[in-house]
Amino acid sequence: MSKTPEKKDEVETTGHIWDGIEEYNNPLPRWWLWTFYATCIWGLLYTIAYPAWPLISQATPGLLGFSTRALVAEDIEEVNQANAALTERLATVELASISDDPELMNYAVNGGAAIFRANCSQCHGSGAAGVQASGYPNLLDDDWIWGGQIEDIAWTVAHGIRNEQSPDAHWSEMPAFGEILEEGEIASVVNYVLQLSGQEHDAAAATAGAKIYLDQCSACHGEQGMGDVGVGAPNLSDAIWLYGGDVETLTETITYSRFGVMPAWSEEYRPGQGLTDAEINAVATYVHQLGGGE
Repeated sequence: MSKTPEKKDEVETTGHIWDGIEEYNNPLPRWWLWTFYATCIWGLLYTIAYPAWPLISQATPGLLGFSTRALVAEDIEEVNQANAALTERLATVELASISDDPELMNYAVNGGAAIFRANCSQCHGSGAAGVQASGYPNLLDDDWIWGGQIEDIAWTVAHGIRNEQSPDAHWSEMPAFGEILEEGEIASVVNYVLQLSGQEHDAAAATAGAKIYLDQCSACHGEQGMGDVGVGAPNLSDAIWLYGGDVETLTETITYSRFGVMPAWSEEYRPGQGLTDAEINAVATYVHQLGGGE
């Protein structure tokens, strides 16, 4: 006689039903539970031993005192020590002679490029081409208001232009001729400047503007409009314009003047945030070798 097969015990359900489908209350595998418990314990111990929980001003430091910032600082210090001799040479070298030392030149250009991207590119652009007609000059051309020799560039970086930080900052100020000249006179001067730069202009107005220009503007910009590096007066006879060379912009410039400011980057004037002598020389070397320096 055959035996009636025993019926297996049904697993209890959780009581949840979705569209007639019941969910079995199967227990999780033991290995999975112990792995889960282990990760919970590991996570708790980790938050105690290492920085983990964010607070108002910092995270919990952890009992081990581990710090990724400290590791980065150690790496930076290691690199600085390795480059200490080059850095010292760069800080004291005659700038014009840097290009004669391939090792120092390579170090200065690469370091200067990093410094430029971090501190200068916001105004002069990532490629140093400036921002057209905005007052941020192009550093790739040959038009240097305050001089483009490498020593001039280093001085400008260190002391800046028209700022209140350095007593040795380049300084000049163009008068607002709207308070001195009539509108018609300004229009005549604009046409004369257009003539100087080889642009389309009103010949009669330019002729009238020539005398006004000689009386009011030539002291700084020169009789031929070639500018004067010593006083930061730009060349008006070429096609390079810091703020723009069209009629509207020239009228605005002459009427209200311009007063661009560059901060002094020397550590002397920006304690804790400025550039060292070596860094100033590096960025000056980088800018100069881009091709626009004199």
